[in-house]
Amino acid sequence: MARHNETGKSGEERAAEYLLAHGYVVRDINWRNGKYELDIVAYKEGLLVVVEVKTRSSLEYMRPEEAVTPAKCRRIIDAADAYVRYFDLPFEVRFDVIALVKKPDGTYDIDHIEDAFFPTLR
Repeated sequence: MARHNETGKSGEERAAEYLLAHGYVVRDINWRNGKYELDIVAYKEGLLVVVEVKTRSSLEYMRPEEAVTPAKCRRIIDAADAYVRYFDLPFEVRFDVIALVKKPDGTYDIDHIEDAFFPTLR
């Protein structure tokens, strides 16, 4: 596995641990269905929380959350819609971003951005 893939995978694992430690129930990690993919789908307090995880090994080029572009948001929203329909879920959906930056000692700085973006009308 390429180094950047390993960094991303370890970041997703750490993000799931973070969510669990903060009272979320993690329903799925790396859910895929056809062209759709969601990093983490969790549940808390009556909300389905779709989490996009962005991990970086440094801040040399950009902060991790800056990689969540409008086009990426649209794909996540479409995938979340497919997820809700697939499982016939009655929950409201919130879209979060968890940005992780790996420190030299192997630990992470974690920034959980709730309501990072909202579904838009087409």
